[in-house]
Amino acid sequence: MILPIYLYGQPVLREETKDVPVDYPNLKELVANMFETMYNADGVGLAAPQIGLSLRLLVIDADVLSDDFPECKGFKRAMVNPCIVERSDETVAMEEGCLSFPGVHEKVSRAKIIRVTYSDENGTSHEEELDGFTARVVQHECEHLAGGVFIDNISPIRKQLNKGRLNNIIKGTARCSYRTKAVGK
Repeated sequence: MILPIYLYGQPVLREETKDVPVDYPNLKELVANMFETMYNADGVGLAAPQIGLSLRLLVIDADVLSDDFPECKGFKRAMVNPCIVERSDETVAMEEGCLSFPGVHEKVSRAKIIRVTYSDENGTSHEEELDGFTARVVQHECEHLAGGVFIDNISPIRKQLNKGRLNNIIKGTARCSYRTKAVGK
């Protein structure tokens, strides 16, 4: 089922999320719905707060980017209760966008390499070292789980330059091709 994506200004995007309990009902169905919603919006990652749930859950399928970023080849994950346990000192600045911020793209610095622990939708534990764009996508989505968003990482001047776009998102007048839930709508 395709769910609406919550846009900038929705309070759930600023909440610290709660762990997903092991017995969370219909977890596999929720994960499938999140993937379907993400694909419908042409995204590569989606965190539970972006569909209105304050849970430590995210989905990623970065394979579509593998021509430009070989590390993304076959990188499809559902991450339950992910935790970034290590970040490299080396950072890389690249342009990012977000399904909750239609039309907004900004350069963000993130750790080049991370180590992340998580469980999948079957309850199997994983620990991975990720490099390059896969590390970037996981950091971006994990930021949502801490109540943060990518524009928190840009300068005040860049925020000011995006003020009109951000106001349009809050007002619900930003255009996008997928179902959304703006503040007050």
